[in-house]
Amino acid sequence: MKKKVIIIGGGLAGLSAAVTLASNGFQVELFEKNKHFGGKLMPVTLGDYRFDFGPNTITMPEVFRKVIEQTGEKAENYFHMIKLENHTRNVFSDGSIFDFSSSREYMIEQLNRMDPAHRYDDFLKEITKLYKLSEAHFLPKTFSSFKDYLSPSLGAALLRVRPAQSLDSFFRKYFSRSHVIKAFNRYSTYIGSSPYKTPATFAMIAYLEMIGGVYYVQGGNAKIAEANVSLARKLGAGLHSETPVKKICVKNKKAIGIELEDGEKIHGDYVIMNADLLKAYPEMADERDRPSFPDSKAERMEPSTSAFVVLAGVNKQFPQLRHHNVFFSDDYEQEFTDLFKHKQYSKEPTIYISSSSFTDPAQSPGGSNLFILANAPALPADALLQTDPEEYKELIYRRLASFGLTLKPHIAEEKVYTPADIASQFGAFRGALYGPSSNRKRDAFLRPRNASIDIANLYFAGGSTHPGGGSPIVTLSGMNTANLIIKAER
Repeated sequence: MKKKVIIIGGGLAGLSAAVTLASNGFQVELFEKNKHFGGKLMPVTLGDYRFDFGPNTITMPEVFRKVIEQTGEKAENYFHMIKLENHTRNVFSDGSIFDFSSSREYMIEQLNRMDPAHRYDDFLKEITKLYKLSEAHFLPKTFSSFKDYLSPSLGAALLRVRPAQSLDSFFRKYFSRSHVIKAFNRYSTYIGSSPYKTPATFAMIAYLEMIGGVYYVQGGNAKIAEANVSLARKLGAGLHSETPVKKICVKNKKAIGIELEDGEKIHGDYVIMNADLLKAYPEMADERDRPSFPDSKAERMEPSTSAFVVLAGVNKQFPQLRHHNVFFSDDYEQEFTDLFKHKQYSKEPTIYISSSSFTDPAQSPGGSNLFILANAPALPADALLQTDPEEYKELIYRRLASFGLTLKPHIAEEKVYTPADIASQFGAFRGALYGPSSNRKRDAFLRPRNASIDIANLYFAGGSTHPGGGSPIVTLSGMNTANLIIKAER
């Protein structure tokens, strides 16, 4: 008789776990509270404009292909990935432009002008080393007990990935000009953290973009989630949207199923929680059943940044924009001081814009689909709004106009998402995008484990657990966790 696995949450981790388990003969039932599957990788349509709400920058394409190809299917039958060689335009208030590219020659050509004393080739060697160490010792592993952290090889690797050095300090070894350092420092925001506190280990993100490459999926990045849904169902998995889970049923310290919000109880041999652990675990499991993870533990963790997002459909194209664009504040360090120390919005935010219609005009016929994001502080414990959304939206438009990007007269469609919306829509702890921040070394390297210490047969996957956030990493998390269950049954 097939063993039954219940998955709570249909984000990328839940979907990759569903595909992996179903292809290995398990009965899988996945329950998602939203209408769509894919978590923050959510498609949004406003009039004639189509947007990806979630991850706009896709790296590690081999991970997304592996989810499909482990089943014997061909990934190209499900989605088509386009490599963006010159992928991110970094813009500064003095008019300087620095384009990130996976072309070493183009990067050196720019750096020779902007930062003549650069050590770009040495930089590439070091970030390659950091990535290879992570690839070997961190990304493919799951942590289900404290013993998993005691491996001598893991300890040796940890000492070699620069845990005591900050990202900012690391980048200053190879570059000297503030614009260049600022552009690289932005990689900390990929994990919702500060470059002035985040360990230099995460410079490996630069490897993913500068060497591995940045990609876009034809028709929108949400096609990745759609592919996983289609394949999971083809393999026999049951995927249930608009079906919130109320609690995890526990008997004799073992997960035996779930209770839906409507009161229906569903038995399962295993339960995987692909939901924000800091919020969902306290809500879905009685505190007496999880003595190693009391409510106070979640409350003590520093959440990552959230986001203030404007989806703007504009009726013209802007020649100065590329697929990915960043308009930097003059005082980047102050911005992170505001976000983490003062827990307030920056008055001079750095602004990211994705315009996928630059690569895929069908996403926005006759204009541009602009996904506009400013870093925002996580919600306070009382969940009160920290700024007026209309006022902050107008501040963003004024900031962009100061860079020569005047949008307001051309807006045909518009929608705003605040941290409170992100908390509500995605069940995110205090609206944080990536669970715990990586500002503290403990939270960076000792993220919550992939299996409950207290409740047998309960597993965790997603951005708030090991190995961390980011679309390819959470996808790995789902496959890794599924393989723990597969191994347990062998």
